[in-house]
Amino acid sequence: MNVLRIATRQSRLALWQAQEVARQLRELDPSLECELVKITTRGDRFLDAPLGAIGGKGLFVKELEQAILDGRADLAVHSMKDVPVELPDGLHLPAVLARASPLDALVSRDGRGLDELAPGARVGSSSLRRQSQIRARRPDLRVIPVRGNVDTRLAKLDAGEFDALVLACAGLERLALSHRIAQVIASDVIVPAIGQGAMGVECREGDYRVESQVARLNHEATSVAVRAERALNRALGGGCHFPVAGLARVSGTDVMLRGLVGSIDGRQVIERSATGSVHEPEAVGNAVAGALKAAGADRILTAL
Repeated sequence: MNVLRIATRQSRLALWQAQEVARQLRELDPSLECELVKITTRGDRFLDAPLGAIGGKGLFVKELEQAILDGRADLAVHSMKDVPVELPDGLHLPAVLARASPLDALVSRDGRGLDELAPGARVGSSSLRRQSQIRARRPDLRVIPVRGNVDTRLAKLDAGEFDALVLACAGLERLALSHRIAQVIASDVIVPAIGQGAMGVECREGDYRVESQVARLNHEATSVAVRAERALNRALGGGCHFPVAGLARVSGTDVMLRGLVGSIDGRQVIERSATGSVHEPEAVGNAVAGALKAAGADRILTAL
């Protein structure tokens, strides 16, 4: 029987992503059956602690990867912004799907945008990247950590714990929650997370039955952009919970990457960019990282 077992977290967004990959796989091969292997990760269990204190965003993927390695699953679907730059031995990412919006969104109780929020307004975000850039633009705001899935965070907003939240546009769109967006935040206001808006499919190296199915989902332009962004992150130390941002775009045979490192208090923000060949996206990522380091990004990151 032609069955693929897909490891996934159990949040509504993670299940949507796994089901979307299953749908696309079945569209290519109607004889294929897909089974979801639902897993609760360490990142899902410890919602009271900051991600950085318990190991960073890699905690959302480790258990899924283990399920592939021990044979309980054939593949896993991830938000690429959650995937550490170094994968476990024996696993790889044969497909990165076409990217949804990479941008952040402001969801506010009264529909105001970031620049219109009242002085002292409470903005929920646990991302050091977002905290840094929000404080750089609006140092008067109170940026407060918030954990939990999208629905949990929105419930906290609606209950009055926050005046606004910053969330990924892609997640809200995938959950049919676009109506909650007060402002799509342009990338020149808040540079997105590495890999944001893109989904990746991970499987065992050399598992040709699975690889041959999965590889057909790869979107080359998205894959190139994400490779450039991840090379930037790797060259800066590879921390998912660092205040590092990057967004690459492909135009013809060029890939253009903009990278940012900021202090958590928002007082120091360094941006650099570079353009290079789509055939060498890692070189573009390394070039931007080198320029950021030369401008003082190393000092910001080592001070964390």
